[in-house]
Amino acid sequence: MKILVINGPNLNMLGIREPEIYGNKTYKDLEKYIYDVSKKCNLLNVEVFQSNHEGVIVDKIQEAYFDRVDVIIINPGALTHYSYSVRDAIASVNIKTIEVHLSDITKRDDFRKKSVLEEVVSLRFYGKGFLSYEEALHSLINKN
Repeated sequence: MKILVINGPNLNMLGIREPEIYGNKTYKDLEKYIYDVSKKCNLLNVEVFQSNHEGVIVDKIQEAYFDRVDVIIINPGALTHYSYSVRDAIASVNIKTIEVHLSDITKRDDFRKKSVLEEVVSLRFYGKGFLSYEEALHSLINKN
């Protein structure tokens, strides 16, 4: 199974940005965590990608189609709440997509409570820090 993990804007600032919300662990820690969990789950074909640019993320989602990616796990960051271009890219590739968030977006600012991706993703995991990614990966082995 080929898995692409996409992380959106400001995820590269983990450990610096709002540690009271996102904790003190860095983006490098998150990458290592994802790869370690993937290995434990015997999901060995995993790529982790991060960009602060909406168009680059759209390009990456579209490339996933041509690269025959089986599953996309995406933490779109703030793009969650307004990026119809990311939403449309996900809808257009017809690849199972799982949305993840470190924080519980339903208990934050009003503008963060709505995900424009909600209707085009298969599953959503949020509010558990790095464990949100682990739950997304585990959902793949539990269904196969």
